[in-house]
Amino acid sequence: MASTYSSLSLHTTPEKFYIEACDDGANEVLVIDRVSTEMTLIGRKDIPPSAVTRSICGVMGTIRLVAGMYLIVITKKRKVGDLLGHVVWKAVEFDVISYKKTVLHLTDNQMQDNKAFLGMINNVLHTDGFYFATDYDLTHTLQRLANTSPEFQEMSLLERADQRFVWNGYLLRDFSTQPELHRFACPVVHGYITMKSCCINGKVFDWNIISRRSCFRAGVRYYVRGIDTEGHAANFVETEQIVQYNSAKASFVQTRGSIPFYWSQRPNLKYKPKPQISKSSNHLDGFQRHFDSQIITYGKQVILNLINQKGSEKPLELAFAKMVENLGNGMLKYVAFDFHKECSRMRWHRLQILVDTVADLQEEFGYFLVDADGSVQVQQEGTFRSNCMDCLDRTNVVQSLLARRSLQSQLQRMGVLHVGQRIEDQADFEKIYKNSWADNANACAKQYAGTGALKTDFTRTGKRTQWGLLMDGWNSMIRYYKNNFSDGFRQDSIDLFLGNYAVDEVDMYTPLHEPKDWKFLTLPIIMVVAFSMCIICLLMAGDTWTETLAYVLFWGTASIVTFGVILFNGRDFVDAPKLVQKEKMD
Repeated sequence: MASTYSSLSLHTTPEKFYIEACDDGANEVLVIDRVSTEMTLIGRKDIPPSAVTRSICGVMGTIRLVAGMYLIVITKKRKVGDLLGHVVWKAVEFDVISYKKTVLHLTDNQMQDNKAFLGMINNVLHTDGFYFATDYDLTHTLQRLANTSPEFQEMSLLERADQRFVWNGYLLRDFSTQPELHRFACPVVHGYITMKSCCINGKVFDWNIISRRSCFRAGVRYYVRGIDTEGHAANFVETEQIVQYNSAKASFVQTRGSIPFYWSQRPNLKYKPKPQISKSSNHLDGFQRHFDSQIITYGKQVILNLINQKGSEKPLELAFAKMVENLGNGMLKYVAFDFHKECSRMRWHRLQILVDTVADLQEEFGYFLVDADGSVQVQQEGTFRSNCMDCLDRTNVVQSLLARRSLQSQLQRMGVLHVGQRIEDQADFEKIYKNSWADNANACAKQYAGTGALKTDFTRTGKRTQWGLLMDGWNSMIRYYKNNFSDGFRQDSIDLFLGNYAVDEVDMYTPLHEPKDWKFLTLPIIMVVAFSMCIICLLMAGDTWTETLAYVLFWGTASIVTFGVILFNGRDFVDAPKLVQKEKMD
């Protein structure tokens, strides 16, 4: 397998960028012309001595903004751990460098737009959870890598990567067309990776979680739901649990993703907007596309639908069940489990009902296992596809339970656990296990919903606590604010980063300048003034109580009516995306 360079230096001159490979025996230098944007290779001896030099950790790619092209590089990395002998890094700091030496050629509006677009790029880069390896393919599961051809093994990391999980794929588009540059291009995944060295019965083994977040139909909580016309589901995450002991290795893969038909849940200032199922779309076509691709990639599918079976979520559950029935595919099995109803009043032990329900199916699917000699013993024949509304909190709790059950079998088969021993009774490892799955929940939640996950007290401790309920309330408040007043910018940032929206240098107009409706500015001012006058009238009473009451009723009614009008027109007051047309979101 062709690896990417692990050590790089960036040499900058007014005319060119020189990216030097500093690995042992390397002599290649990638030259990027800052005027023509052309990329070529030269030898180390051709680097001008006048160039300003700095070390970098990797190249994320390039992107065009209003001011022209920009180079995005990784400037700081942190070692996560070793996966099967390969170092996995977390990218923690980045730099976005302009090809142009000045922005004086731009108008004032263009400068503002360019600054806004730069802010969007940095918003994505500062979202925690970018990982890479220079000599290992993080985009594929162990099982997929084991079932590849010799030709595949010889491909560069960029060529062979699963494009669903390459978050800088759009940024590397110019590198992709020039195979000689592939060693400078490092595919980066987004999600969560943890690597732990653990010990049970005096036997040391490596235990890892890798969550790969799909860049297809990527976005934020309320603006990206359901599927697109290609069958890609929103918030799709592939989570692989890997264990290695004495050269033997095993993995267990699960997936999560939004309910796979056409529905939306646009923010409108209400705490929980009502989900809307599209009346004009061919749901079964997109539904079939989604599961056809899932079956090809993962085998049989058990759908674990954890949403409420009453209230506003009920129509989604009914539609999901009906679509599975109408598809009539024997590779699909649908299991509905009303998480909130079953676990209400702190009855979290009832999750065992779901685990027991699917136990036989989990035994049938198995997991991937390779013995110490490198021969494949068993393959995973299917996956559990879990979902709730957001595919975050409830989903992660259930995934952690299924993963523990698989790990129990794997560790017994590898000889780490004795017959009759249970993971739950291994206090030190159980603490590592629960905290790692809770951290996985937090990472996925921050990337999609903007806050840490809910219900992580159960994942960490195995029980619900009063402090956990309090923290869930706090996180819910933060989610409400972000979902209504900052997620439009976050969605635009992701669309720009992934190439769903491309900036045209010659276009003088961008969607950033769409004027706000008059209600957006007028009504909040009226409401604040009316409410303030109501308070003033209470504090500074008139000559008679009837006069005071009249003023309070007038201004109080004005503020309440204005608030009602704002709530009725809620969509006009939320921070909505500007770059991609709304039809693409719905």
